[in-house]
Amino acid sequence: MTDTAPTSELDPATQRALAVSLFNRVWQLLEKGDRTAADDQELVNSAHASRLHWTSIGTPRHLAIGDWQISRVYSTLGRPEPAVHHARLCLDNARLATDEPWLLGSAYEGLARAYAAAGDRAAATEWKDKAVAQLELVTDPDDREIVEQDITGLPV
Repeated sequence: MTDTAPTSELDPATQRALAVSLFNRVWQLLEKGDRTAADDQELVNSAHASRLHWTSIGTPRHLAIGDWQISRVYSTLGRPEPAVHHARLCLDNARLATDEPWLLGSAYEGLARAYAAAGDRAAATEWKDKAVAQLELVTDPDDREIVEQDITGLPV
């Protein structure tokens, strides 16, 4: 038996299109005000599927963003253990993308959100403080605004 990703049969352009489409679907569902249990399950499945497609074609940046989104989904659904797990994976990949300081800020924000979902206010506050400090290194105004909005939305 060979060790290949289940998406290896797809060409990179198709994988990218699927990853992006699924990523956007997650945001549609997150913003939906009256999500059902079926919507929540689609939310989880779509976030994981998007991240899976980046596995063989993405850079650490793509992987970090995918894990950040998965963590965000689990935090939103009140499932702290997988939220923290994926936030930590995000941080690992964000540290590899050294030319994108906003990504590290997002990773810190994701950890703050995940620990808040876990009810660990001290850890959530610590990671939020790191996210705020990281903003000092973010020079692109659009990137900075996105991270600031996420930090502002933290429940700590």
